[in-house]
Parts: sequence; structure tokens; C-alpha cells
Amino acid sequence: MSLPDPDRVIIFDTTLRDGEQSPGISLNTQEKLEIAHQLARLGVDVIEAGFPIASPGDFEAVQAIARQVDGPVIAGLARAHAADVERAAEAVRDAEHPRVHTFISTSDIHIEHQLMSTREDVKAQARAAVAHARSLVEDVEFSPMDATRADVEFTAEVLQIAIDEGATTINIPDTVGYTMPIEFAAFLARLYELVPALRNVVLSVHCHDDLGLAVANSFAGVQAGARQVELAINGIGERAGNASLEEFVMLLETRKADIGLRTGITTREIARTSRLVSRLTGYPVQPNKAIVGRNAFAHESGIHQDGVLKERTTYEIMDATTVGLDANSLVLGKHSGRHALKDALEQLGYAVDGAALNQAFKRFKEVADRKKQVTAMDLEALVTDELREAGAGMNWTLDWFDVEASNRRPPHARVSLTAPDGSTVQGDFTGDGPVDAIFRAINTAARREVRLREFRIDSVTGGQDALGEASVVLELAGQSAAGQGVSTDIIEAAALAYVRALSNCERKVHQAADGPVVPASERTPSPV
Repeated sequence: MSLPDPDRVIIFDTTLRDGEQSPGISLNTQEKLEIAHQLARLGVDVIEAGFPIASPGDFEAVQAIARQVDGPVIAGLARAHAADVERAAEAVRDAEHPRVHTFISTSDIHIEHQLMSTREDVKAQARAAVAHARSLVEDVEFSPMDATRADVEFTAEVLQIAIDEGATTINIPDTVGYTMPIEFAAFLARLYELVPALRNVVLSVHCHDDLGLAVANSFAGVQAGARQVELAINGIGERAGNASLEEFVMLLETRKADIGLRTGITTREIARTSRLVSRLTGYPVQPNKAIVGRNAFAHESGIHQDGVLKERTTYEIMDATTVGLDANSLVLGKHSGRHALKDALEQLGYAVDGAALNQAFKRFKEVADRKKQVTAMDLEALVTDELREAGAGMNWTLDWFDVEASNRRPPHARVSLTAPDGSTVQGDFTGDGPVDAIFRAINTAARREVRLREFRIDSVTGGQDALGEASVVLELAGQSAAGQGVSTDIIEAAALAYVRALSNCERKVHQAADGPVVPASERTPSPV
């Protein structure tokens, strides 16, 4: 196997696998495809598209990405079980560059309390899983879960077995975000000593952010010799999340003269990718988030403002345009035609034609009648909102609503919904405010006992006529899911988000009732 350029860091994106394991996130196949296409435009080298054996829906999404997204390696995750490996290989089989990523724990705390197994059995399972995967695909990645809390000598034994059986990438995960940069670098250095063959494969690192050290630990791993880093857009993922792709990439880009390493990332696509993932997952980006937060390039202090106006580099170490934050320059209005819309969408990376263009144009005109100007960020929000509708399938849909609001009596809402079976149902209710009233009316119409866990409204752009973007997380029968909606009317945006979250919850409830492919007793936490 030929090793990559030693000055080139492979970017492995796990947004669609580890990122989607975040509570409340429930992406359908169409949404996952849109994110995967954008990740390809961003220039990631590997897309970990999902955990194919987890559910039929996850298998379908991974398979669709493998068949339709060109460029990156498409990986499917698998436990060290024969059925998992076969399912993952089947899902990625049609990819231009397929990979199976298999894993098993090497820490004694996991072996004893979770696997209820022994070290010898772990070695046997690792050997069988990697050999099986290698018989099905050429590219196999192996991860010793919870490696940073494991005995380094035992972990080294397992890694040697994986390499002997044909693993082409060895990933060292800090599964629970426990290690510190100096410890992680020393751990990797020791593994290189114990397993000289590590220098003949790609060494990867996957760090979690439980102590806020994921990017620092990832960078320490690269300094120690790793040349693949596993990351997620906006740092989403299990618990406190993963190392943030945008932060790690811009660290290497901004300090490249000192670090001497590069990636294949098209950095101008970072902001758009961040917004897309935030919209489709319903996970907001904190205002002060490095690189992609709305305050990342804002200056409130008079001293800072004065310095930046005189010379940008006085208080900015990066140019905002390098991460794509100038994307709001494209402007359309209500007199813009279909051709102008098509051209604008193509500039944003969306290829639409035929019926899809007609639907997008209809939605654009509706919004343009309410807004003086429709910007690039508005168009992104509208396209992703249409994407949710296109991928919804047989779900609840909002037909119409009426809300009466006053400070003299409780607000009252009436709604009409189309049920998954095509029937029309209506409901009405009062609430503490107009949004609460419409949520309660939806519950009445659908005859569902749903608990609201989170509700948030953000504006897509500034101004009084800005699009409002609502995000809702609901819980139904022990299953939670998110939904999003976009409109210039925040009550309509909230209602759309609630109905979509209800649909996503019901889908998860039905999947649980049908019996998941992975038994609950056998499920593992984020493996890497």
C-alpha cells in the first residue's frame, strides 16, 4: 500500500455517523445525501456515512451516499461482528472508494463491564472482523475503542493483529474525551515503538470534547505522526461532541508556515457547510464558536473596531472570506425570474431543474413577496426547507392555521393537518402564547401526547423582514426527534417545525416497535 504525502492530513468526516448520534437529531436519507454532497464540495477525503446495521433507514442512507456521492471514500461503521461487517460492506459496495470501519474496545473497563468478555476474546474478535472486512473490501479501518484508557501494551497487541489481517488505517480514539494532549502524544509514540508496522499504514485519531480538548488532542496526534483526523462539522457528536472540522482545518491553514501541514479542504465552503448542518440537524451554532459563530469576526470594542478599520490584521488572524462568510452578497427580488433563481442556486452548489426548479421558484416568489430582498443565506434556508419536505415521505403536514392573540385573553389557535394516511384532521386549543397555543392545537388534531423538550427561533439574516428559522425537539413514547421550519412568519415557522418533529418522532417510535437491527442490550456508545 502506498502511504499518502507526509505533509498532507486526511480529513475524515463523521458528521453523518457520530454527529447524527447526538440526541434529537434524526436525518432522513435525502437530508443525509444533501450533507454528503456538500461535504464532497468541501473537499473531505472520507465520509463516514453511518452505521448500516443500526436500522434499515441507516443502511438505505449509507447505500444512497455510496451510489451518488463521488470523490471521497465512503465508509460504513461495523462492530466486530460478522453480520455488522457484511451489512457495512454491502452498504458501501457501490461507492467509488468503499471502506469498512470496524471496532472493538481494548480498555479493561469496557471489556469487563460492557462486553463482559476477556482480552483473549477481544483479540480473536478483532482478528476475525478485520479479516472478514478485508475479504469484502480493499480499504479497512480498525479502531480500538476507549484506547486512551486502555493498557497500551494490550492495545498494541490488538493493533498488530489488525495490521496482520490487512487493516489499511488504524484509528486511535479518545472515546470519552479523557486524555490530555501531552498524554495522547506519548501514547501514540509508545504505540509506534511497540508496533513498528504502524508506520506502514495510515494512523488516525478521533477525539471527543468532554474536557474541551478535542481539537488540541487531534493536533497533538498529528504532531505525533497521525495523518488522518476524524472530525465533525460544528463539532457535533456524542455527549460534548467531536473535534470540530472547521477549527482543526483552519488551525492548519492559519499556522501552515509553522506547522508545515495541509489538507484538501476548500475552506470557502466551510461557512455554508456549517449552516447546512445546523439547519438540517436543528443544532444551533453558538455565537462565539470559533470560525463559524456569528461573532467569530465581529468587533464590539471601540479599540478593536478602530484597529480593524485601519488594518484588518490588527485584530483578525483570518480573513472572513476564506471560510465563505461573504456569501450574502448575492441578492434577488420579487421581479427576479426563473433563470436568475436557477443561476443563483447553481452558484450556491444546488443543481435544480424541471419540477424541482418550479417548486423552488414558487417558494422563492412567496418569500420575495414578503421580503424586499432575498439573499444567498435566505436561498440556502429555503432550499434546505424544501429538502425536508421532499424527503418527508408519508408524514404529518400542516395545511393551514388560525391564531387569535391578545393580552386580554389567552391566545387561541386552530389547525388543519394531513395525516400520514392522507386524511384531514383539525384541532384547536389555547395556550400561554400564540406559539404554545398552536403547538397544543397540533397535539389535539393529531391526538398525540407529545412533550416539548426544546424550542428555538433564529433569524436567517438581519432586518424586520428576515426569514425566521424555528427548531423544535419533541419526545413521544420515549423517542426524541427534531424538526425545523422556515418562514417570514415565525408562528408558521414554529408550526412547520413542530409538525416535522412530530413526524420524525413517530418514525422513530415505529422503527423501535418493529425491532431495531441492533438489539438495545448490544448497542455501544460512540465507538471512536
